[in-house]
Amino acid sequence: MSTAKSLTFTGRQPAEGTRVGIGRAHGKAILLGEHAVVYGAPALAIPVPQLAATATATRRTDPGDSADRVSFAVSGSGGTSATPFGSADLEELVSVFKERTAVTERMSVNVLIDSAVPRGAGLGSSAACARAAVLALADLFDRRLDARAVFDLVQVSETLAHGRASGIDALAAGATSALYFRDGAARELPIAVADYAATNSRRWTSASDVHRPWGFDGIFVIADSGVAGNTKDAVELLRDRFQRAPQELDAFVRQVSSLTIGALYDLGRGRVADFGERLTENHRLLREIGISTGQIDSMVDAALAAGGLGAKVSGGGLGGCMIALAADLASAGAVAERLRTAGATRSWLVPVGRFATHGS
Repeated sequence: MSTAKSLTFTGRQPAEGTRVGIGRAHGKAILLGEHAVVYGAPALAIPVPQLAATATATRRTDPGDSADRVSFAVSGSGGTSATPFGSADLEELVSVFKERTAVTERMSVNVLIDSAVPRGAGLGSSAACARAAVLALADLFDRRLDARAVFDLVQVSETLAHGRASGIDALAAGATSALYFRDGAARELPIAVADYAATNSRRWTSASDVHRPWGFDGIFVIADSGVAGNTKDAVELLRDRFQRAPQELDAFVRQVSSLTIGALYDLGRGRVADFGERLTENHRLLREIGISTGQIDSMVDAALAAGGLGAKVSGGGLGGCMIALAADLASAGAVAERLRTAGATRSWLVPVGRFATHGS
C-alpha cells in the first residue's frame, strides 16, 4: 500500500529540466437520474468546462528506503498556495495505479491539484481530482492509458469516497459533450457544450447523419446553495430507506427511468420546454425521498418564478447545487439573478447548442 503524507506546497514551479506529469479534468452536473442510476436507471449529465482541475506530478527526493511516498495537495484555481491532504481513496488509487500500470520502481512523487470544482457541491470534485491525478501520474511515468483504464482507476477512488459509485462522475469528468449513462456505459450525445463546441462540431459534421449535432438550444444555470452536501451520506440514507420499503425503490427507479428516457428524446428533438418540465418532475421525486433541502427547494421555486423552464437539485443532494434550464441568455441572466436573491452563493452558466457555438 502506498502512503500519502502531508506536504506544504508554495506554488513554485519545478526546477528547469525537471520532468513534470500533467493531467486535466473538469466538473459535471447531473441533469436527470442521480441516485436512481445506482440502482440501474439511466442518467443524463453535462460537463462543466469552466470548473477545471489540473494536476501536476513531480518526483521528490526522499531518504533511500523502499516505501512509496506520494503526497497530495489541492489549491483553488489560480492559487499560489495549497492545502496538504491525505485521503484513503487517493492512497488506494496510487496503489492500484502501480499494480495496473506495472510501475515497479519506488514512487516518490508530489501531486498538486489546482481545482476550480467546489467540494461538497455535487459537481464531481472528487472524480475530477482523481482523473487529473491519474493522468498526471501516467504522464510522469510515461504510461499510455486507454479510456477504460482511466475510468477503472478513477472508480477505485470514487467507490471509496462515496461508498457506492455508479461511474457517471468518473466518465463525465473527461467528457466533452452531454452524456447518456446506463449500466456502467456512457454515450456522448451530439450536443454542443461551451469550450468544446468548435472541436465537436467539426467531428460531428464530418460523421454520418445519425451523429450530426442535435438541435437542442438552451442555457443551464447551476447555482450553489452554500451548504455542503455529502454524497456518501445521501447514498447511505437512501439505501436504508429502500431496504425498509423495497416497493418505494421500485417506484422511484421506474419513474426516474421514464423521465430520463423521455428527456433523452427531448434532447434529440430540440424540445427544450418539455425537457424543463422533466427536470422539475425529477426534483419532485428527489424531494419526496429526502434528498433535497429547504434551501434547495426555495432556489428551485425562485428559478421557476424567474422564467426558468425547469429546475431541480443536482448531484448527491442534502445541500450542494441545483440546476435550472433557461431558453436564452436573457432568461438565464434573470434566473441567475433571482437565484442570488434566493440565497445562492455563486452560479455558473453552461450554454448548449447554438448558444455554445455562437453565444446568442
